[in-house]
Amino acid sequence: MPRLLRGMARTAVIAGTATAVSNRVSRRQANRWTQQAEPQYAQQPQYAPEPHYAPEPQAPATQSSVPIEQLKQLADLMEQGILTKEEFAAQKAKLLGT
Repeated sequence: MPRLLRGMARTAVIAGTATAVSNRVSRRQANRWTQQAEPQYAQQPQYAPEPHYAPEPQAPATQSSVPIEQLKQLADLMEQGILTKEEFAAQKAKLLGT
């Protein structure tokens, strides 16, 4: 029995020592990587974020330009084949109030 206890104690000491050494090596490597990474971050120029500009407000459309723009859009839809000539004429009459 004493032989068995001595063997177990020896194994425990070896395992404990191996664990301690492994942890120390891991910590040392982590510290080295951290120190190596810090200069890279320090050397990069710091840029200020670009300011976000609000779009310029558009001038309010005059009464005469609104139907013209809508007529252009309707004409584009007709050219694309989305509207028929009859549908275009009906929408045109509605816009112009005739």
